[in-house]
Formats: sequence, structure tokens, C-alpha cells
Amino acid sequence: MEKPTPNNFIRDIIDEHLRLGRFGTKVHTRFPPEPNGYLHIGHAKSIVLNFGIARDYSGLCNLRMDDTNPEKEESEYVNAIIEDVKWIGFDWQDRLFYASDYFEQIYDYAVQLIKFGSAYVDDLDADTIRKYRGTLTEPGKESPHRGRSVEENLDLFARMRNGEYADGSRVLRAKIDMASPHIVMRDPVLYRIKRERHHRTLDKWCIYPMYDFAHCISDSIEGITHSICTLEFENNRPLYDWILDALKTYHPQQIEFARLNLSNTVLSKRKLLQLVKENYVIGWDDPRMPTLSGLRRRGYTPLSIRNFCNSIGVAKMDSIVDITVLENSIREELNKTVPRRMAVLRPLRVVITNYPEGNTEELDAINNPEDLSAGTRKVPFGREIYIEQEDFREVPPPKFHRLSPGKEVRLRYAYFITCTEVIKDPKTGEIVEVRCIYDPATRGGDSPDGRKVKATMHWVSREKAIDAEVRLYGPLFTERDPDHIPSGMPEGTDYRTNLNPGSLEILKGCKLEPSLDRSEPGSRYQFERLGYFYLDPVDAKDGKIVFNRTVSLKDTWAKVEKRPA
Repeated sequence: MEKPTPNNFIRDIIDEHLRLGRFGTKVHTRFPPEPNGYLHIGHAKSIVLNFGIARDYSGLCNLRMDDTNPEKEESEYVNAIIEDVKWIGFDWQDRLFYASDYFEQIYDYAVQLIKFGSAYVDDLDADTIRKYRGTLTEPGKESPHRGRSVEENLDLFARMRNGEYADGSRVLRAKIDMASPHIVMRDPVLYRIKRERHHRTLDKWCIYPMYDFAHCISDSIEGITHSICTLEFENNRPLYDWILDALKTYHPQQIEFARLNLSNTVLSKRKLLQLVKENYVIGWDDPRMPTLSGLRRRGYTPLSIRNFCNSIGVAKMDSIVDITVLENSIREELNKTVPRRMAVLRPLRVVITNYPEGNTEELDAINNPEDLSAGTRKVPFGREIYIEQEDFREVPPPKFHRLSPGKEVRLRYAYFITCTEVIKDPKTGEIVEVRCIYDPATRGGDSPDGRKVKATMHWVSREKAIDAEVRLYGPLFTERDPDHIPSGMPEGTDYRTNLNPGSLEILKGCKLEPSLDRSEPGSRYQFERLGYFYLDPVDAKDGKIVFNRTVSLKDTWAKVEKRPA
């Protein structure tokens, strides 16, 4: 069940606008990603916020690609964004737009600014423009080209478009105020020359609008009422307002909210791209990545993502959300919905010496104790089974209640067994087999004489087990804030030094109950006592069974060992 959307300050603003009739009765939002990488969990917060507001106010929400930088944008990213937004569960109907749809209109708006005397062509290079901009305590310095006539600027801008000048040799700047206390208002660049092939317009353009210029105009063209963006754009709001006011065109309201910061990971597309390019992870959909494609491949569901976004709320102040909140969202859903199965990840052979040789029986096992309508299944039991290596200790530590010499335990759905002998490899001393006896009167896991045992263990029939590969995922970074660099580290050390070397453990030769052999890729299960697992939709093929652990049954992050400095 989807959690209700809590009220927040953005909805309060919209309610006030509706009360005053600022935009009539209309509410129209948009989700405007730049197609320069894959979407991550931080984008999910914006998706749920923007589409959720449109849904709850009977309004509209557009999906728009703000594709103004062809150097970093690719069709691959566009397709991935479309897939991810659909997967989260939202529909933009026929309102998929691109900033590049408006390039001609944006150019015309730039010409209007020149005609109004509010923009000029500047010959200064990027470094000089940056130097002339001034500081927080010192005003900027005007460009010597700031006084060009309207006619000269129109001519130069047209020639920029026609490709007469080299990349970086000229820009179009807004003429605002070089002494403004807002540095962003000190004659910002609106257009630059960039001979890069665009994923949609190909080689039609050699000049491209800056994001800040194209973004507000795109909002205006689409009739957006509330331009909702993250807090880092708050400083740019004066420019957003100035451009639309200077052009005397339709003016949406920009509203900023705190972006999502998640512990033990990074939510920067630049850093995530770096992790992919430098092979720290295996692609954008690596299940350790906070990308939506990575979370999807790990086994997260759209509902769990939406519930997570609704549970953390919308605020004006930045903070770090602990990743256990995200984990709890998927645990809560899967606990109620997925079937239980038994699997042994690190198998230890157990021989039940008093069980009849050659005999096999079918025992009843509950599919989901949270949903009895899910019924039961049959699991095979025989003389030889597998248990987890960690469920046996020859010399048990204090408070170890699982199997050890002379100790009696319960096998889930099966019998009570007692360890009688330990078999070791004569060369290595490694335990290779445990021998036990069983009590036939305890079939189903209950004792008719009422005696109690302190441990119930999962197991798998050795004869009927199927082999699988299981991938266990830990946090991608050992530090809660990966950008925190311990003192004494060499100069140039960055977030990558906090990568967790144990973030992926691949276990081969795992043993699963035979019913899992019929699972389709994308199936989800709880492996009893081990966590929630997802049959990998990419690598589970040609008879190979590969399960990704979505999340453990409880929080294990506190046990992550810090990487030595």
C-alpha cells in the first residue's frame, strides 16, 4: 500500500496561489532532468514530488529533457530516464519535451533581449570573464565590449549562429549589473559557441543556450505554474525572474527544496560517472549504485521507492537521510508480499545417521506467514542435508544456541536433530561433515513431549538441492559522508578513498531448495533467516541461477568495518 503524501511547505505555497488565483485553478509542474547520466534516488524524490503534486491537484506534469550541453548528453541517457520514470510509476502522457525543441524560440528570445538593450556579445575569454566577475566582497568589472550598439550586437550574434567564429571566441551575455550583490547577476553568459553534435538536432546548431537561460524559457513556453527545483538553484532564482521579466513573458514561480543526501553513498552524477568510467562498479545498473537502474536490478520495487520518498518528506534545510530508511521501505513491503524459501549460502554437509538410507519425504512449508492465503509448498527431506557453516561450532562460544556436539536443534518444518560426530579433512583440519541423529517423533518441527530447543535452522536437501550464485551487497562507502577525508591523508585524496572493498561478495556453489529452479528472472523471495533476494534479470539465463540480495532481514550496516587509513 502506498503511504499518503504528507503536507509540506510547497503544497502550502500552491494552496495560497490557488486561493489568490495567481494561476487561476491551474497546477502544472515538470520533471526536467539533464540527460548527462542515469537517474539516481535523489531524482526519485523530485519525480515523486512533481508528479505527485500534479496528481493530487488534478493538474499536469511534463517530462522534459534539459538538453543544452551536447558535450555530455547522449541518447542512452534519454532512454534510461524515460524507462526509470515509467518504472517509478508515473505517466506524462503526450508531454515529453526537450529544451532542444525550443532552440529556435530561445534564440529569438535572445535576439529580443539584444533589441531591448539587455544583452550584448562579448569577446572576452572564459578566464577573463571569471576574473572580471569580482568576489563576494568586491564588485565586478565591466567588459570593454559592454557598450556595443544594438545593431552591432545583432550582427555579431547572427554571425555566431552562422559559424563564423571559433569556439570560445565570443559569448552572449545578459546586461544586468556588475556590482550586484548576487554574483549570478553580474552579466551572466546566455549563449556560447560549441561545435558539438547534438543527440537530437545533430549539427544544426553551433551555439547553445546556457542552462539557466533555456530552463526558465522552457518553463514559460510550457505554461508551468510551479518550477520546483533543488536548493542549489536558490541563488539562481533572481536570474530566473530577471530573464522572464525582461522578456515580458509568462512567469512561473520557482520554489526550491532540499535535495536528498543519503548516507554511505554519493548522489552526484559526476562522481557516479567517474565510478563507472574507472571501473569501481560494473556499470550504471550495478546493484551497489544509488541509480534507479541499480536499485531496480538489486530488487527494489517502485512502491518501495515512492514510499521512501513520501516518508522522508520535503524540507528547506539540507540533511543526510540514513540509508537504513531506504532499506526499511523495501523490507516493509517484501515482508508482506514475497514467498519464503530456504537456501544455504555457505553449505556444510550433514548426515543424519539414523534416517533410512534411500528414503525421501515431502514436508509442508508455509509460503508466507504474513499472508496465509499464499498457502504451502512441499520441500524434500532426506538422510543428507546442507546447513549454513555458521550454524555449527565444534567449540561453541557463550550463548551459541545453534548446532554443536551434543546439542539438539530444530530443522525448520522438519525434525529435531542432535550432533553426534564431526568429520574433518585429515590434511587441513577443516570440518567437512557433521553427523547427527534425528527424532522421528518431531516431524514438522514440534516435540510431542513438549521439550524445547533454542534454535531453529534452515536447511536444504543435499540430493534435491540446486546450485546457484548469490551476490551479497554491502554499502558502497565505509563513511557515512563519503566526502569526509580523514586527517593526514595525502593531498588530492577524495571520496574514492572511502570506497568499501567489501561492498560485493560473490558466493558460488550455494544450495537452494528445488522449487526455485522454476523461478523467472525478476522473481523475489525471502530466503529464510538470510534476507530478501532477487533473481537477476541480466545474468540469470542459459540455466544459470543468480540471486542478488536486495536487503538483509535487519540492519547490518553498523557492522561495516572501516577501511584502514
